[in-house]
Amino acid sequence: MSNDTNSGLLLKGGLLPDGGSADILIRDGKIAEISDGLAAPEGVREIDLAGRLVSPGLVNGHAHLDKTLLGAPWIPHMEGGTIAERIAAEKKIRASIDTPLETRATALIDLLTEQGTVAVRSHIDIVPDIGLANLEVILALREKLRERISIQLVAFPQSGVHAAPGTAELLEEALKLGVENIGGLDPAAIDGDVKGQLNLVFDLAVRYGVGIDIHLHDGGELGIYELGQIVERCRAHGLGGRVAVSHAYALGMVAETDAGAMAEQLARAGVAIMTAASEFGAMPRV
Repeated sequence: MSNDTNSGLLLKGGLLPDGGSADILIRDGKIAEISDGLAAPEGVREIDLAGRLVSPGLVNGHAHLDKTLLGAPWIPHMEGGTIAERIAAEKKIRASIDTPLETRATALIDLLTEQGTVAVRSHIDIVPDIGLANLEVILALREKLRERISIQLVAFPQSGVHAAPGTAELLEEALKLGVENIGGLDPAAIDGDVKGQLNLVFDLAVRYGVGIDIHLHDGGELGIYELGQIVERCRAHGLGGRVAVSHAYALGMVAETDAGAMAEQLARAGVAIMTAASEFGAMPRV
């Protein structure tokens, strides 16, 4: 935190999210007053914003701090038409990088904070060939940079759970180290066992009192079925408000009435959706 915000800072003429204009007085790192025509108290530095937007700090709900290539030499694109092919390509890229993870993750965090991000949820790969090594790097970095940004983590089984023997045990160890969420990935396409993967993920969440954030690229009716299975378990375990599904492209690949019915179920169960545009499927309707 800068000395300016500790001693006092007056931001003049800022544009607020509601379209209004106001001055903002900051004391001890916190907003003390928002009003028009504020005069800078003695010893308080003044900055003219000239109508620039002032908003609450941004939250990035889905990142992969352990995958970034920022700070590393240029690496060419590696083809991958399916999720499985992309996972395989990613392993090859990962093996070729000499730049330390801390350097690359710090470069990404620098970019986030420079653009106004104050909190980020990051998935960290938990796979047998890495173990907990990358997680330990990010945990240390989280502590080191905790005054700049709040980092929440997801233990992410990039290679599946049952498809990658030893992953289930590693996920549990990750939760013991202080990871706040357990992840999952395409239970049908990657593990070929929808109920098996989801049962394990929800069981770990209940036992360790953590949230859930599942990557779901599986499309069409299969993806809708998997969303229904997630809703069912969320209700059964009373985890409303603590479960998220990332991507959920299936919602954009079925009839609007079917998508709407599933959206209603998700809302009632307290399951959040975080999505993005992708060539793997249509983005869910807003």
